[in-house]
Amino acid sequence: MRSVLLDFWLQLSNWQLDSCLLLAMLLMVAHQLYHYLRYMAGVLWEQLNTRKQLHSNEAIPTLPTISVIVCARNERDNLRDYLHTLLNQDYPCFEVIVVDDGSEDQTTMILEQYARQYTNFYRTFVPREARVISSKKLALTIGAKAAHNECLVLTDADCRPESRYWLREMASGFIGGKTEVVLGFSAYFEKEGLLNGLICYDTLFTGLQYLGMARAGYPYMGVGRNLAYRRDTFFNNNGFQGLLGERAGDDDLFVNKVANKNNTSIVCSKESVVWSIPKTTWRDWLHQKRRHLSVSPHYNINSKLRLVVEPMTRGMMYLLLILLLAFGDGLMGCAALLLFVIRLIIQLLVMNLSARRLGLQRHGLEIICYDIALPIINLYMLCTQSFRKQPIYW
Repeated sequence: MRSVLLDFWLQLSNWQLDSCLLLAMLLMVAHQLYHYLRYMAGVLWEQLNTRKQLHSNEAIPTLPTISVIVCARNERDNLRDYLHTLLNQDYPCFEVIVVDDGSEDQTTMILEQYARQYTNFYRTFVPREARVISSKKLALTIGAKAAHNECLVLTDADCRPESRYWLREMASGFIGGKTEVVLGFSAYFEKEGLLNGLICYDTLFTGLQYLGMARAGYPYMGVGRNLAYRRDTFFNNNGFQGLLGERAGDDDLFVNKVANKNNTSIVCSKESVVWSIPKTTWRDWLHQKRRHLSVSPHYNINSKLRLVVEPMTRGMMYLLLILLLAFGDGLMGCAALLLFVIRLIIQLLVMNLSARRLGLQRHGLEIICYDIALPIINLYMLCTQSFRKQPIYW
């Protein structure tokens, strides 16, 4: 009798432990679903809204004047291949300013050729004697001071807009209300290979997250390859003052400082996308990620809390799934697997429908590998950040 009671007690204890683990997994999945449907699906919700199209002459009088700023260092080939796509935008009043930051190749010659060909093209430079940790912030400041127009649109020398209407799409974010910051999506050219797949997925996830959070009223970052703000906003907030000592952050830290739910809008049509060249080696990509992650500790506290919770619940979800499948009884394991499948279906739908809207490649079950690998890579980068203090000047 005693042995029977002991066995019953052990079974009950195991069942209670499994139940607690399953309940914890239910909570983790619930948060994941909330994150995907509230934030990651922001591009889908935004495009469901009826928005006035700006491809007609009737809309021209309402469009703001724009200065496109491009910072370049040794970008001869990229300027030759892509700068004309900026200068040939279908937009009534805009200029393109390229700031040469100490180039040692034939960048100057390429810029001189463009200056002879286009009347709305201007070039300036960063003084060679300037020495700051991130000279790109100084280059952007010089470009902003040289700008003649009310709105600044930022992109890079290796970027190509999806269409001739890119500037119209970005300008649409400023129309109506009191918008000061407009966030766009920047994609990488798609190629074969594991590294490119990981880069493209990482870019899609990050882009959907910051666009969706901004739409929900919690803007926390932007990407300098496709970002716009008013010139007055830049100077009224003292530009990059206080940020020049950081190796990066010319885009996300500035947006984190000035953007709020009342002055920020997003643009997420296919024609608003900007494409750029991805890294081709693991070393270069990890170096790029380390530089970008180096400034994340400087985000405001609310942004950091929101960004930490999602990867935590994701990691806990995978851990609980493994525990329940390995050590739980059959019923609990099946229930855990069902919760995971529901979350995976929602994830695939949100990511792939959003990718389709933006004109990007869709993802299959490899998304699970990316889902697990990227938080681990990011955590490793953040943990090893303090051991890498070498200066980065761009």
